[in-house]
Amino acid sequence: MEEILGIYGWDDHWAVLFAQFAHGDVQPGRIVRHDRTAPLVATSLGLVHLPARRNVGALTVGDWVVVEDGEVIVDILDRSSLLRRRDPGADEQLLAANVDVVAMVFGSDRPLKAGRLFRTRTQIWDAGAVPLVVLTKSDLVEDDGGIEALIGRVHEIDPLLDVVAVSCVTGAGLDALRRHVGGRTLALVGESGAGKSTLVNALVGGEVASVSAVRATDHRGRHTTTSRELHPLPGGGVLVDTPGLREVGLWTDESVVDSVFPEIEEHALACRYRDCTHGSEPGCAVQAAVAGGHVSAERFAAWESLRKEAAAAALRADKHGQRAAERRFGRAIKNYKRFKRDG
Repeated sequence: MEEILGIYGWDDHWAVLFAQFAHGDVQPGRIVRHDRTAPLVATSLGLVHLPARRNVGALTVGDWVVVEDGEVIVDILDRSSLLRRRDPGADEQLLAANVDVVAMVFGSDRPLKAGRLFRTRTQIWDAGAVPLVVLTKSDLVEDDGGIEALIGRVHEIDPLLDVVAVSCVTGAGLDALRRHVGGRTLALVGESGAGKSTLVNALVGGEVASVSAVRATDHRGRHTTTSRELHPLPGGGVLVDTPGLREVGLWTDESVVDSVFPEIEEHALACRYRDCTHGSEPGCAVQAAVAGGHVSAERFAAWESLRKEAAAAALRADKHGQRAAERRFGRAIKNYKRFKRDG
């Protein structure tokens, strides 16, 4: 069992979590792909499509699950991380579970969007994973100075981010990226045309992801990856490929946003008012730090924007929960009336 599951990341951590379920005919499995009919699960018997019981909850790629009688998913092991976003319909969308490192993939053939980097990095910290920036297509940059400029731009946005520049044409940087993965689970996220599918094929060592050309006018590509899927890597570790995301909507809270802008939190301690919003209040230490160049104006603007988005997401989540509670209460009233009528 461990030999097969080990390919997909099974280790002592998951064995300890699974021990509480180890009674009867049960075995662990990992969600490899979530198809419409039933998830594709890696088990000791290989890859099999299995349904889940209704009470299991939402499943996503990367979940470790409990399989009963080799036929049905009956539970989910506690997740070590959960990457999610707000979908265009303003609901929570699960992207991948139990990922250790999330690589934000940006093509070197296009401008790097600071807003997207800020937003995606916040999602990754919220997930409980480690962020990494991967600059693809480095062979298209005219000289090493151009790559260094791109790396410098990333560090200007966030000096703590690790950056790896790769070329799937020359192979440059791929070994450095593999070292970041080690035996862990790596997820790739980025917009269409950034080169994720080509990178997946290069890391896996085979044609497992379809690739299409980007438009010459704006360097955008089509969504060649249509579903999230786990791929074991030859040197150890697991790769999660994800479809290109046009929008990266936050599904997190304001405290997470604050935690990824530590310099703002630090200066906020010196504000005159404890409930300072860092707007136009007198004695605002954060505004003074921005004016004095101690806090980047770009980072402050990003913090302000993401905090508003997180607050709006929290409000929407509360409304969803409130509506669900109202529906449950309504059903309870109907059942009570029916009981009184029939009794």
